[in-house]
Amino acid sequence: MSEGLRERKKRQTRQYISDVATHLFIEHGFDAVTVAQVAEASDVSVNTVYNYFSTKEDLFLDRSKGIVDRLSRFVRGRATGESAADAVLRELRELTETVSPTIGLHQGFDRFMKVVRESHTLQSRLLSIQQELLDNLERTLREETGAVAADTLPTLVAGQLAWAHGTLMAFVARRMLEGRTLEETSREALALLDDIEEVLGEKVLKYAVRQG
Repeated sequence: MSEGLRERKKRQTRQYISDVATHLFIEHGFDAVTVAQVAEASDVSVNTVYNYFSTKEDLFLDRSKGIVDRLSRFVRGRATGESAADAVLRELRELTETVSPTIGLHQGFDRFMKVVRESHTLQSRLLSIQQELLDNLERTLREETGAVAADTLPTLVAGQLAWAHGTLMAFVARRMLEGRTLEETSREALALLDDIEEVLGEKVLKYAVRQG
């Protein structure tokens, strides 16, 4: 179903507010900018800001929902004969090869991460997002395999795959902060993913193979 005019306007307003907030946070620091200042710069009311974003952190980390669901989407979309780990590693390699901004491969990501590193509030929110991703992935693995509550494999596999994702994201952020080019970072991140696959054990790599 195509997006209606009302939905499009709401999406555009949300994106505009987020863009204005991000500019202010990068220029002045997250803790130094108030929601009222974001509202004023966006020419909307404070209530309007909170209608779109429940917290100040969400103004800066406005794409967190996509991150929380990312690995679960990869697992649910795996092909016949493909394991959960195979699907996750394949998708992460594709994002890395195509220099996708969704994993931090874009100009300006170094400035974004500098704001995060200077704010304990944002660091805490990122840790919360990582935990949400992990919990969501474990639920997905249990649903996909029909695992019983006492089965610990979904917990262990989810932990390993979430670690792989987090390690890649941290690696990209570190390289971008060091001033590496997108192409250099992409190339080095692909090598990292190869190393990650070697570290993962056979139980993880062969878990939750989709049957035909």
